[in-house]
Order: sequence, then structure tokens, then C-alpha cells
Amino acid sequence: MFLATFLTLYGGLHLYSFLKARAAFQLGAGVTKLLILFMVIMTFSPLVVRVLERHGFERIPEVLSWVAYMWMGILFFFVSICFMIDLYRLLLPPAEMILNRDLSRIALSHRSVFFMGFFLSILITSYGLFEAVHIRTEHFEIRSQKIPETVGSVRIVQISDVHLGLMVREKRLNRILSAVRAAEPDIFVSTGDLVDGQMDNLSALAGMLREIRTRYGKYAVTGNHEFYAGLERSLDFTKKAGFTLLRDEGLTIAGLINIAGVDDPAGKRPELDGSVSEKELLSRFPRELFTLVLKHRPLVDPKVRGHFDLQLSGHTHKGQIFPFTLVIKLLYHADAGLVRFREGSFLYISRGSGTWGPPMRFLSPPEVTVIDLIHESRSHSVSKEAARIPERTRSRFR
Repeated sequence: MFLATFLTLYGGLHLYSFLKARAAFQLGAGVTKLLILFMVIMTFSPLVVRVLERHGFERIPEVLSWVAYMWMGILFFFVSICFMIDLYRLLLPPAEMILNRDLSRIALSHRSVFFMGFFLSILITSYGLFEAVHIRTEHFEIRSQKIPETVGSVRIVQISDVHLGLMVREKRLNRILSAVRAAEPDIFVSTGDLVDGQMDNLSALAGMLREIRTRYGKYAVTGNHEFYAGLERSLDFTKKAGFTLLRDEGLTIAGLINIAGVDDPAGKRPELDGSVSEKELLSRFPRELFTLVLKHRPLVDPKVRGHFDLQLSGHTHKGQIFPFTLVIKLLYHADAGLVRFREGSFLYISRGSGTWGPPMRFLSPPEVTVIDLIHESRSHSVSKEAARIPERTRSRFR
């Protein structure tokens, strides 16, 4: 069903762009056939990449993935821009009737629409490539009486949705880890989708992650892509990277903080699932300590609100590129940033540290998140600065 939906939607985008090209130019029979062939190949190319990956190929799918996903990004931007221009063109005739004026001078020809869409999509794609590699450090504080006064503060650094594989390699990971090292974490966490697809020859990447030093350890949970890439190999890589995997389990660190990790539902089969519920898992922890939950998807069961202090999640990428930003807002209560529930629990949703699919971002820069848990005699609360200042203003480069 997923494949059918993907091919239908992606094929529809190609059909729309083909019709725009045919309306803008007088295409000969030969050019038309070549254009159709190219679009058919591009429609199926993401699936071909995955098939080649699963059969152990690396170089061919790497090259094809760059071509396929660059094209995907350009196509999304082109269709979005042309669609908005088409809406403008559709509004002109009723506007002429209402205003009783000839508006033909501000009408756009099919060729003008095509060129505007093409050049703007290339321009936005270029910016998207730039934005994708410039990691921002997001920082906020939570003050809580559950952090011992003798400790003072605990710094957690979060990465999420790195998607190491064919396209996100050493250079991009080094940028991410530079921000992590600069933050000097007490606890380093990965909230899923650390890997993606091709899992061969990633030992150097595991070594880069393993070199990160912390006071209280490194912890990770699965995301949906750990299951897509192959669970056993994904778990093996994560362990070699130095992370302690938390799969529907938790622990108390140094009598200081509780950390629970929730497995992503992508790999769960209800008929075989014997894992405990989140509420049962969290009820096992000493309530006087700060409880941190790592969970890939930013979903919070109302029954567990108040049973934890902070949940760190990712998955949404905040849409990564337009128009997915609009889709994500429809699917999730919040797509990025800090959310506080009436019960006192907090949820933070990372925009993600890497990219999936098109190696670009547009109005959704990648991030490394720094969270300071600070002792306060009163009940826990988010710092006034973090609560008052909008997310984008709080962002800063590292």
C-alpha cells in the first residue's frame, strides 16, 4: 500500500511537470518520448536505490541516490511554485468580472510559468543544499527541584534523524559532532534514525561517534529507519558507536536521573509484542528523580503525562522542505520545538540533525539540541528566556 501510494503521488508530480513543459513548448515526438522515459525512470529511482542497497551494492546506488534525490527536491519545489502560480492565473478571470477591468497585462503565459518555476526551484534548491549542512545549536533550560543541589546542573545533548548511509557520511557527521563536542555534554542521546539504508563500510562513522566523551554516558533509541535498514545491523552499529540502547526499558544513572527509552512502533507486531506499557515502565522509577524519556516519534499518551519530566523526540524533520512542512503540521500536534503539558511534563521535538531523501532543507535547518537541567528549589519549569523567545530567535550557530 505504501509503494502504491508513493508511486501514485510521485508519479502525479511528474505528470503535472510534464504537462507544464508540454504547455510551455512545442515538443517533438522524439523529445516527448525521451522526457516521458526520463520521468518514468526518476519516478522509480528511489525504489531502485533501495533494492540495490539491499543486494549489497554501494557505489551505483550512491551515485543514483544523489541524482534521484536531487531531482526529487527540484521537482517538489517546481511543482509547488507552478501550482501557486496556476492558482493566481485561475483567480484572474473572476477578478476581471468583479473589478470590471482588463487584467490581461498581468496574466502569465504557460512559458513564463514554466521558466519562473524552473529558475526559482533551482535557486531554492541551491539554498537548501547550503542550509542542510549548516548545523544550528538550539539551547533551552529546565529548572527543577529534582536536580540535586549538590550537582547543580546536568547538560544533555541530543541528536536525531542523522540518517547515516549513502548520502550523509563523514563530512556531514563531523559538522554535527563538532557542535556536540562544543557543548560538552554530560549525557549524549540519539532519538532514532541514526542510520538509513546502506550499512556497509560505516565503521569509520561509528568510530567518530564513539570518540564523544560524556560524564554519565550515551543513550539511544530506535527510529523507524533502524527497522527499514535492517534491525540487527542497525543495533550493532549503534552499539559500536558507544551508545547504550534502551528498548522499552530504562535505568537510573548515578542516583541522579532516570532515563527511559521507547522502541519505535515500526518494528512492533501486536501479536508478538510482550513489551511493557509506557506508564508501567515509567512507574518503576523513583519519582523524586528527574525522568527523561527518549522516544523517536513526538507522540505522548495522555495517560503518561505527569509521569515524566521531559521527552526528547524527532522524526518530523519539521517537514525538511516545503511543502512537507504543511503536511507535518497536519499530522502532529507540534512539529518542532518545546511543548509544555498542563500536567507539568515537557516535550521537545528536534528538527533533526541530518537529511532524508533530498540532501537539502528549506526553512527547517538541522540542529543539535542542548538542554540544561538546573536545580531550583521550586517545582520544575522552563526558563523564562526559552518560554518567551520564539524558536528561530533562540537558534544560534556553533
